[in-house]
Amino acid sequence: MIALTDSASDKVKELLTQEGDEALALRVAVRPGGCSGFSYEMFFDAERASDDITEKFAEGVAVVVDPTSAQLLTGATLDYKDGLSQAGFSIDNPNAQRTCGCGQSFS
Repeated sequence: MIALTDSASDKVKELLTQEGDEALALRVAVRPGGCSGFSYEMFFDAERASDDITEKFAEGVAVVVDPTSAQLLTGATLDYKDGLSQAGFSIDNPNAQRTCGCGQSFS
């Protein structure tokens, strides 16, 4: 399962608060595609499948991952940076053998 840094957890909480729906959780998924074979997908989702894996983090932030994506995200960390360069979310994934220049896809 993916871990969240404190800054990522804080930003997700902020965004969830703006959405105003307490049923929402951050869904992180790995999908086929992108320039390196797989790409990351993140969105807020209120629906859960019976085999989804849910992890709770600080401030009540919940992250949901489907079982197939969980295998590719084991040991990965979601971070958030807010600066002039490298602003936004990024995933550090030790399972990725190769990543593309945009950082959004891997193999």
